[in-house]
Amino acid sequence: MQKFNPWAAALIGAALLGGCAAPARPSIASTLPPEQIVQALSNRKLSARGTSNDGFGLDSFKTYLRPVELRCQCDGGNLTVVALTEVHFGFRDPNGGFRESRVSMPQRIACRSASGSIWGASGDTAPASVHATLLGGGTYLGSVRTMYRLLAANGGSRERRDPLTHPAYTKPELLAIAPNQVWSWDITKLKDPAKWTCFHLYVILDIFSRFVVGWLIAPRECSELAQQLIADTVSRHNVESGMLTLHADRGAAMRSKPVASLLVDLDVAKSHSRPYVSDDNPYSESQFKTMKYRPEFPERFGCIEDARAHCQAFFAWYNDQHCHSAIGYMTPHSVHYGLAADLRVIRQATLDAAFTAHPHRFKGKRPQLPPMPTAAWINPPPEEKTPTSEPVARTLN
Repeated sequence: MQKFNPWAAALIGAALLGGCAAPARPSIASTLPPEQIVQALSNRKLSARGTSNDGFGLDSFKTYLRPVELRCQCDGGNLTVVALTEVHFGFRDPNGGFRESRVSMPQRIACRSASGSIWGASGDTAPASVHATLLGGGTYLGSVRTMYRLLAANGGSRERRDPLTHPAYTKPELLAIAPNQVWSWDITKLKDPAKWTCFHLYVILDIFSRFVVGWLIAPRECSELAQQLIADTVSRHNVESGMLTLHADRGAAMRSKPVASLLVDLDVAKSHSRPYVSDDNPYSESQFKTMKYRPEFPERFGCIEDARAHCQAFFAWYNDQHCHSAIGYMTPHSVHYGLAADLRVIRQATLDAAFTAHPHRFKGKRPQLPPMPTAAWINPPPEEKTPTSEPVARTLN
């Protein structure tokens, strides 16, 4: 028995669409006996895609060719396949089936043509308006949902506004193992006597020692004031060139051109937090919380001189007297200027004397001071977990 290519059936079905391009090859064996071809085509829909010559795009529509009759003719040894098909337009069901469309092909073409004439050159009319206009003219071609489906199938349905795309921001990873290596600065607001107005407090903090190296209070937030504060602070602390990184959030003053130009002139590296990520600047935020949760912090300040006097007293206490838990309960001043080691010796000697006098009060275990941190991180890298060795199976002989 002669064998033939069943692809001719799909080509004939595509011709019935009025000049469509050749559909994609179905996944049926290339050569089969005629009775197996008839059985295979009767049990399976062939998927075809193409573009019609009438201007109505079929690229996004599935066209299913269902064989009605398939017979073979032999003419001089050449086998010819004749297929009579009925064309069904539809959509893939989410469950894998086939759901036929309730709108015929002529209705689709008419709906597309009518919609195009109503839209005009701008093409900026909502399908609901097109539907209402057609109804006013005595024409019903389809529902509003059908028009949306046709637009989506032809790439005409999208967000009318251009979506905003954000670049990928790298997470800042900063390490300080000594003072004057990484500074963090930020601006907070202090309420003044008038409602809806406030003073602005600029604070620069060393993240290793927690020492406030510079601060400024002003009635407004200004890049020139920030530039002046940074320049005076770097000069006062004798920072080595190329050794300091200044970290801040993404405020207007922090990202201003005057500040950026100053940092280039001072050979200071700059770093910024990611947008809408408050954890990228934790040291400054923690220092502001310590200040505003003090019992002497007022609800409002009477004037800018009052606010400046309060800040002078607070920062003197914070640097010289506050025992910070993150630095082994040392003062920021002692850590920043290298006095913490001598202070730890005195504290440890006091604990040893107390243990010698009353060992039963410590349950026989010599007390130790809390450890001093050796590094301060902003976003430390994740620790690599070492793979644990799997237990070896053993047998008893």
